Amino acid sequence: MIIDSHTHIFPPDFIARREELITDTCFAELYANQKACMVTAEDLVASMDESGVDVSVAAAISWGDAGLCSAHNDYIIDAVKRFHGRIIGLGMVVINMATNPLQELERIRTGGLAGIGELRPVIGGDAPANEEAIGQVMDYLAAHDMVLMMHASEPTGHLYPGKGKLTPENVYKFVKQYPDVKIILGHLGGGLPFYLLQPEVKQGCRNVYYDSAAMPYLYESRAYRITAELAGVEKILFGSDFPLISQKRALEYLFDAGFGREDKNRVLGSNASRLFSIQMEGN
Repeated sequence: MIIDSHTHIFPPDFIARREELITDTCFAELYANQKACMVTAEDLVASMDESGVDVSVAAAISWGDAGLCSAHNDYIIDAVKRFHGRIIGLGMVVINMATNPLQELERIRTGGLAGIGELRPVIGGDAPANEEAIGQVMDYLAAHDMVLMMHASEPTGHLYPGKGKLTPENVYKFVKQYPDVKIILGHLGGGLPFYLLQPEVKQGCRNVYYDSAAMPYLYESRAYRITAELAGVEKILFGSDFPLISQKRALEYLFDAGFGREDKNRVLGSNASRLFSIQMEGN
């Protein structure tokens, strides 16, 4: 089974009026450029069928606008129902006490979503925004065994839309506060796995997983095996970041990484199946 642990989908009307949505800070950072592709659930499933992906995790973005956030959650909830067994959904809450994030989080959970993502608790700063609200959200996720997918970015290399400041230092400051939450760090954690060689960092990241979203844009394919050696192959998840990168291309990159059959199958699907409680074929 192949599980893509990192994709994004949007309602058709969001795509149609994307120029209106750039008033939202996070959306503008990611999609102000018209070349940045946006797709629907139908587009995602068509890509899955073409590339041989069995299940995809479809995530939201870190909205600042509560209305847009709620509408996006509605769409992902509906997509999970329409494509039952093919799409696992991650919604989003606005991290602000004024928006009552726990109420929306409860709606996400009862709507059948597995957690929230792709969260960016740091946008343009060095400290998490609204720590009280984040603490309540993280406590809720832990209590209900839900997953958090979080953006992470490398501190070196080229700039790109959405890179942000969630570098290993900031990511570690965040995740170590919430050891009971299952956290997926996007983009191989921005290089955080290297610091797992420090015992206290390894302990603080014991419930953290690392997906390979956008990896062909960021690292050589051997980064897969290096990260697996540092973090443990059981913590590595295949993720494409579709539609930024095609699922087919992302899979080819993984196949080029040099994993043995057993480890490759773990990264392709069995790790994610355990994390998201997906029934594997033959089980």
